[in-house]
Amino acid sequence: MTPIVGTFLSILSSVSGQLGPNYDPLFYDVMIYIFGTMMFAVFLLGIISFWLRVHGWSYKDNRERWIDELDRHFEREGIGLIPDNGKYW
Repeated sequence: MTPIVGTFLSILSSVSGQLGPNYDPLFYDVMIYIFGTMMFAVFLLGIISFWLRVHGWSYKDNRERWIDELDRHFEREGIGLIPDNGKYW
C-alpha cells in the first residue's frame, strides 16, 4: 500500500509543482494535446461503431431480424407502395 501512496504523492507533487512560479507551459500543452487526441479518438471510434451498427460490414450482415420481418410484411400487405392504377390520385 505504501508504494501506491508514494507513487500517487509523487505524481501529485509533480503536477502541483507546475503551478505558480514553476509553471511550465510545455507540460500543460502536452497534457492538453494528449487529452484532446484521446477524446478525438473516442469520438471517431464512436462514429465508426455507430456506422457499423447501422450499416454493418455489408448490407445484410448486421441487419436485424425484425427489420427483415417488417419488410416482408410490408411487401405482403402492399403497405407503403405507391399505387400505379391512378384511382387514389
